[in-house]
Amino acid sequence: MTDEPRDEPLEPQVDADYRNDNPPESSSEGGLILASNLLPRRLPIIPLRPRPAFPAALIPLAANGPEQILAFDHAHEHNNDTVGLIMARDFESEDSPDNLYQVGVAAKVVKVIHRDENTAHFLVNTLERFRTERLTETQRGLVAEVVYHNSAELSDTPELKAYSMAIISTLKELVQTNPLYSEEIKLFLNRSSMDDPGRLADFAANLTSADGPELQRILETFDVRRRIDLVLVLLKKELEVSRLQTKINRQIEEEISEHQREFFLREQLKAIKKELGLEKEGKTAELEKFQQRLAELKLNEEAQRAVDDELEKLQLIEPSAPEYNVSRNYLDWLTILPWGKFSKDSFRLDRARRVLDRDHYGLQDVKERILEFIAVGKLKGDISGSIICLVGPPGVGKTSVGKSIAAALNRKFFRFSLGGMRDEAEIKGHRRTYIGAMPGKFIQAMKSAGTANPVLMLDEIDKIGASFQGDPASALLEVLDSEQNHAFRDHYLDVPFDLSNVLFVATANQLDTIPAPLLDRMEIIRLSGYILEEKLEIAKRYLIPKALTDHGLDKKQIVIRKAALRAIIDGYAREAGVRNLENRIKKLMRKAAMAFAEGRKSQVVIDKKDIVEYLGKPVFTADDIFKRTPGVVTGLAWTSMGGVTLQIEATAMPSQGKGFKQTGQLGKVMIESSQIAYSYIMAHLDDYQVETDYFDKHFVHLHVPAGATPKDGPSAGITMTTALLSMILKRPVIDKLGMTGELTLTGRVLPIGGIKEKTIAARRSGLKTLIFPHDNKDSFDELPDHLKDGLTAHFVKTYDDVFKIAFEK
Repeated sequence: MTDEPRDEPLEPQVDADYRNDNPPESSSEGGLILASNLLPRRLPIIPLRPRPAFPAALIPLAANGPEQILAFDHAHEHNNDTVGLIMARDFESEDSPDNLYQVGVAAKVVKVIHRDENTAHFLVNTLERFRTERLTETQRGLVAEVVYHNSAELSDTPELKAYSMAIISTLKELVQTNPLYSEEIKLFLNRSSMDDPGRLADFAANLTSADGPELQRILETFDVRRRIDLVLVLLKKELEVSRLQTKINRQIEEEISEHQREFFLREQLKAIKKELGLEKEGKTAELEKFQQRLAELKLNEEAQRAVDDELEKLQLIEPSAPEYNVSRNYLDWLTILPWGKFSKDSFRLDRARRVLDRDHYGLQDVKERILEFIAVGKLKGDISGSIICLVGPPGVGKTSVGKSIAAALNRKFFRFSLGGMRDEAEIKGHRRTYIGAMPGKFIQAMKSAGTANPVLMLDEIDKIGASFQGDPASALLEVLDSEQNHAFRDHYLDVPFDLSNVLFVATANQLDTIPAPLLDRMEIIRLSGYILEEKLEIAKRYLIPKALTDHGLDKKQIVIRKAALRAIIDGYAREAGVRNLENRIKKLMRKAAMAFAEGRKSQVVIDKKDIVEYLGKPVFTADDIFKRTPGVVTGLAWTSMGGVTLQIEATAMPSQGKGFKQTGQLGKVMIESSQIAYSYIMAHLDDYQVETDYFDKHFVHLHVPAGATPKDGPSAGITMTTALLSMILKRPVIDKLGMTGELTLTGRVLPIGGIKEKTIAARRSGLKTLIFPHDNKDSFDELPDHLKDGLTAHFVKTYDDVFKIAFEK
């Protein structure tokens, strides 16, 4: 640093910070002087990050900031270019005495590499370890009073020689895994000897990639034997890391080499095939694929023109262009649709009848409607423009009927659900300007079906929704209109596609939520549900064999008695469909499967007495309906789940004034029916020999269980009236009686709907006597005989007729 300009001392006391109170002692007799006596006791401190420095090393050092540069200057002026190097504890914190370790090394500046106002780079030679006795912060930086720890010559000790040889042996292994270590070892040999174990340990530690705290621990270990132990551990870790790194590099190089080899071979093979004319470019292959598809199709004029234009456009676009994939996907959709492909219809009525009887038990009226439909198609030559809507509660077989229709006609079948659909684009597709655009559900269904005349089932059409994105139900109008669907234009295709040959079969649980214009386009076929006898046959023919197969059992392993099936249907599965019955049968199969899996060998026989053990207590009991109580009357209702029975209850409490309350989540129409019943009874108390001031002294409460289920409709009028009258007279109605009908204020009984569903519900619940409006007699007479057997039906015109039947007058 002699060639660098020097600053004059700022203050005398600052120079005193660097003045050495113990000058080096000389020997008047010419003896040796220890290195510690030549090194200053007071040193300017330079903090190090992120590793400490070790003795006997030549390292570059950077001074950051004016304070560290001043420290180097004053070290040159007062300390013979000697500074102290100590590692900082926290690399993010500022330089302070508390943030430095106590052990560091003294270093002598050998060369100034670069210097400006704020930074300087030096080459320093590290000398000896020291421990700080006092570390202070001055105006010119950190200053420490230190005590040196010199490493003695210990190479004559056989044990330390062995340790040194262990370090040397590990270093040789490191050089084999990483040749970069050999350069470091050569530099060390030029400046030190392998015979000094302490220096060798310091060099080996400095060679590793250990973190700062680990290296600081070795620096603070003054005992050479202990230091070598620590260094050997670090070297072994470094050796394992180096071996792992070498292994990873080798694997990567092998993979890269293999990929490069494959790439070169493929490129050579491609060039050879191209030269021999054995391989075409990707775009050429795509164009030929589209041409081959088009040869088998019969496109309409507009679609053919669009395909030709798109093919010409595709030839001019480079495969790397973004428009290429858009054009390619469009052509892929246009050429994969079944333009002009038809499956041959089968109009054989005997075959259709066998298919329907094979797949379904009962539903005779539904089967007759389907056979009539096929017969018309036979005479007409096709059944184009037909849209069937199967309406019924869940589990009655609407979807399976649609499959049977497809099988009877020998057509492809495809089903998709409209439930919850809220976006018009689901029906008519997205425009090609959008990223990820696709055709709508109907074009996708035609692609999947592979023919232009499949049977498409539109499931849950009554649950289609609407949102700000459009009204899918309105979009369906074009699809299901025979006058329009011959030229259905999907937004994505933007060319007309003929849907007029498709047989659409929709399913719904109710018709109330279907828009009237959409409902007008469909032919309604109702599936009302099953009675107990029909469920028995369905269970024996379809449900039990299917459950045996699904659970890995055979009919020899488990037997379900007829009485047990009756008990399941009557006590656990009274709904209109058979889905709950199927679930109960599956539960029996799981119980049996567990028994056989645990080692049972004998046959499982399930009788009526075993049902409670397998399925728990029954959900329905006969006492629910057949318990005769004044003020309680059984009504018949129709819901989206099929026909049901409702018990209407009435009670009265003594009161100083009249009052009337209804509970049971009744809808507006049903509340009005209850008010009509209340008014009718109040106006005719004399006719039934009741005190005319009865309602003035009583508060009346009418309840329709279950309270958590919403209910509405006008058909409970006569039932509510009978319940109020039974309460007032304190007389129960006749046994096993059910009734339905709308009542007017003048006592007339008006017709209602759902006669078949309500009759099925009555049979299912065990009712024997039914009261219907007189105008519904024709509907009842049209019911199959097996539904009417065992039932006594009365048809009434006024409430007086109801009263005479209900109370046996």
